[in-house]
Amino acid sequence: MLTRREEVVKFLKQLREEIILGFQAFEPSHRFQRTPWSHTTGGGGEISLIRGDIFEKAAVNWSGVSGETFPMNDAMGPFFATGVSLITHMANPHAPTVHMNIRYIETEQKTWLGGGFDLTPMGFPYVEDTAHFHSVARKGLEPFGADLYPEFSQKAREYFYNPHRKKERGVGGIFFDHFSSGEFDRDLEMWKAVGKMFLDCVVPIYQRRIDQPFSALEREIQLEMRAHYVEFNLLYDRGTKFGFLSGGNPEAILCSMPPLAKW
Repeated sequence: MLTRREEVVKFLKQLREEIILGFQAFEPSHRFQRTPWSHTTGGGGEISLIRGDIFEKAAVNWSGVSGETFPMNDAMGPFFATGVSLITHMANPHAPTVHMNIRYIETEQKTWLGGGFDLTPMGFPYVEDTAHFHSVARKGLEPFGADLYPEFSQKAREYFYNPHRKKERGVGGIFFDHFSSGEFDRDLEMWKAVGKMFLDCVVPIYQRRIDQPFSALEREIQLEMRAHYVEFNLLYDRGTKFGFLSGGNPEAILCSMPPLAKW
């Protein structure tokens, strides 16, 4: 019988393969390149990166690391942290960037779940894309409580916010951290559901947008909006901070950076 940690890692690795296959279907002429890495204090991970015709750059990474000192102020002492994190930067300006992360963290004091995903149009938001993205998230969370989607979507609005730009970085999504209802098994099923619903959120949007014509001016707008994305990830993103403070692999952490941006 699997331990809780083994169950979580098994799920994350399976989910990662499903997402890679879903993205790979858009890129028959290109393949994800995998690069394993080891953590200095225990564990490691694997970068899986593609640069293609549809995905100018996309990464779907897994990590499972441990150490003697938790690097943030959430807890103290030894820890184990594992998760899947992904980012897409699309060749077509009309196809939005999407981010997803789900994570599981154990410390001596407590164990918690976190995660979410959000949609960031690069200058060209579409009402129907935003509506689809949010409707899938809402329906996916409903079995676990009618209050979860309103709560998580509000947290996303607050978290994915660029204070110096005085605006959200995109059109929202869902976000949660340190989640615990007091029923861990049920919370774990909700957490798994967030990961499983991700492809349904984004694939129909990409199917609509990747072949849409675009101009040189629209490409310039996309590059300028990517710069705002970079600013958020380097200044405010908790995952970026955790990765660096815990001694993670810089190449894996910085996979969230677009291949090109413009200020």
